[in-house]
Amino acid sequence: MDVSIIGASGDCGREIVTQLIGIRALAPTERLQLVGREQGRSAKVLQGMCVDLEDAYAEMAPELDVALRPDEIVADVIVMAAGATVQGDIKSRADLSAVNLPVFEQYAKAIAHYGSGHEIVLIVTNPQELAVEVFSRHLGRHRVIGIGAYSDSLRFRREISVDLGIRRQLVQGFVLGEHGENMLPLWSSVRIQGMDTEELQRAVQRLRRGQSIPDFPANVEREKKAVMTYLRQQQITEAYDAVSHISPDLRVVIKPFVTHLSGAKTISATANVTVDLVRTLLDGREVVVSGQVQLDGEFYGIHTPMGVPIVVTPFGWKQVVTVSLWDEEVQLLQQIAAGLRQRIQEDLQRG
Repeated sequence: MDVSIIGASGDCGREIVTQLIGIRALAPTERLQLVGREQGRSAKVLQGMCVDLEDAYAEMAPELDVALRPDEIVADVIVMAAGATVQGDIKSRADLSAVNLPVFEQYAKAIAHYGSGHEIVLIVTNPQELAVEVFSRHLGRHRVIGIGAYSDSLRFRREISVDLGIRRQLVQGFVLGEHGENMLPLWSSVRIQGMDTEELQRAVQRLRRGQSIPDFPANVEREKKAVMTYLRQQQITEAYDAVSHISPDLRVVIKPFVTHLSGAKTISATANVTVDLVRTLLDGREVVVSGQVQLDGEFYGIHTPMGVPIVVTPFGWKQVVTVSLWDEEVQLLQQIAAGLRQRIQEDLQRG
């Protein structure tokens, strides 16, 4: 199978390319296509990247190819990592949507027109829900998956494992909703290997620190303001220290925010999750993960792109996994979905 990375010369795209080659996800006879723009910096950078990668991984590199136009994209799995991020003049989600919507439309239309009709597209670029909406309209919703909720779920499991002093692999738990401040870590989904029902209930109660589900958005906003006090003064160590003292579900939202504003961004973590899902597709495995997909009422009657548990196959996602949520989680998730639906419609109208 062949893989294309749209935006391969960007920070995250480049890391995805390097990790894919480093773990030998593709055989030397398969193709890794690096996609950029004819009129941009990537037209020069990508050729140099190929030479550098061939020098570094001569014995294990797949066939490397450069594409500078959307109609040249040819692959079984396509990673959409091109587009702007929140920095400089782009200060809000609305700004980001306005800049990236034309990019989403350009590539989605080209893949639909020139592609084989079987490509699986993994969305890395934000806003992921807007990207999923656009690509799903052109390609069909079952071929489009955003990686945000997968990444957020792994962070949630890690934060729980840190507080309990155990390995992340022993923790199960999903994060649903938006890939951003309006995500919802599901305490109802948490399972810890080796704990019976009573032990798990006590552990979850201790980890939640007395906070209620309906108050989660307000708590996120409160903690964000608190760490911003440190970030405005470039006190990065103090900001991380403050984050370390809040509950695991809040850390899932706030810690990446601090990392991004520290200047480091979340490149390695995002690339690692993306590569893991690409490898799953290439290996032909079927897995259950949380991912951004276009919903059509399958999950608590929601009709909008957002993160939910899904079954991923080599042919795309085939179904939403039904999980029993607490009533308060259902209510908050539906509020998140309504807000997402409204913002996406506004983004499309402005575009």
